[in-house]
Amino acid sequence: MNRLKTLNKFLTDNYDDIVLMSKKICRGSHESEEVAHYVMAEFMEHERATELVEAKRGMNFLSGMIHRSYHSSTSRYHTIYRQKGRVHELNQKHYNRQDNDTYSIEQDNATEAIQGVLEDMEAGSIELWFRATLFRMYMKEDNFSELSRQTKIPRTSIAKAVEEATLYIQQQLKNNNITYE
Repeated sequence: MNRLKTLNKFLTDNYDDIVLMSKKICRGSHESEEVAHYVMAEFMEHERATELVEAKRGMNFLSGMIHRSYHSSTSRYHTIYRQKGRVHELNQKHYNRQDNDTYSIEQDNATEAIQGVLEDMEAGSIELWFRATLFRMYMKEDNFSELSRQTKIPRTSIAKAVEEATLYIQQQLKNNNITYE
């Protein structure tokens, strides 16, 4: 029950921001509110939703879900709602019109780009896979000593791999002209 309360509070507190984020990701499409609601429902059922909310990464995760749901022709959203003209346009008066500037498209794009670089690293050589895996672990547990205890990998090796992964990601973003903060 505590899990549902946590998720419900998160979605209730951030509802307006989620809808605005969806509107921006969907570039003002008439589907933006539908995508936002679909993603919130999927997020409630996600096995890691509570963990993401408690780690303050819920909004980043939702932005990725919205992006993939709207822009991918193989997403579940597309398969269920878009195929064969199942999505119908709402009248202008039904749009959720809010001018809240708390969402940053640049940050969202950088996050998506970083996720893409990490996925490429994981599919690359064993060295890149190793760095990407430790980088992801470090993002969840930012204590090298604790990671060393968990993995039995020397602390200095973990620190070096995370540093190398960070530099690699930064270089890939720079090569692709993606700005980040």
